[in-house]
Amino acid sequence: MNIQFSKYQGTGNDFVIIDNRLGDINLSEAQIAFLCNRKKGIGADGLMLLGVAEGFDFKMTYYNADGTEGSMCGNGGRCLTQYAFDKGIVKDTYLFIAIDGPHEATIDNKGWVHLKMADVNDVEKGADFLVTNTGSPHYIEFVTDINNVDVFTKGKAIRYNERFSKEGINVNFVEKQTDKLFVRTYERGVENETLSCGTGVTAAALLANINNLGEHNVNIETLGGNLAVSFNNKGDNKFDNIWLKGPGTFVFNGTISIQ
Repeated sequence: MNIQFSKYQGTGNDFVIIDNRLGDINLSEAQIAFLCNRKKGIGADGLMLLGVAEGFDFKMTYYNADGTEGSMCGNGGRCLTQYAFDKGIVKDTYLFIAIDGPHEATIDNKGWVHLKMADVNDVEKGADFLVTNTGSPHYIEFVTDINNVDVFTKGKAIRYNERFSKEGINVNFVEKQTDKLFVRTYERGVENETLSCGTGVTAAALLANINNLGEHNVNIETLGGNLAVSFNNKGDNKFDNIWLKGPGTFVFNGTISIQ
């Protein structure tokens, strides 16, 4: 079977995207894992299908690099919005449906995609960490020397510890800098550090300002580039009007044969 695909990336978080608006693409876990494999396939942190859903401009279906269906992916949602635009779905404001519910998105005149994230209404406060869900579950640890953190080793140990091993969790290390946050993430499903994680930087921005009520716009640096997160802190660990902002960049189109 020959599959036509596109490759997109959002601050280094890269994705295989396939147009499935006809509903004729049915991939197994093994096939998805092959497509995402960097040695034998195309190579990506995840795979997305652009689908249709009544009442929405499109449907987002996201798969982890290991082939399993994933939770919400913020960078993926921004890339899929740009892909929809490039495919001729042109809107001032997009409304699409993902696994965690409906999302709005816009594309600004600088080419950044603004993606509205789900409200956050719960935060767990541990002794030296915070946990919340921004469409995907995230563990946040604040550090003072992020360049010297062994993200793979520490992140894997937390992701596979007794508490989190069954469902998995994304592990973020965050350094508060003068005018921004620097965030590095170990992602479940990829099982490695990625260059950027949209739901992770969203969680980091919220929790870095957990005691600061009101409207905020936080600049974020990742290994793959710059993002921004705006939101309203309502107090009592509740946040709304959350927007993840950054580029969704086309890389290339191709056709690949799969068994």
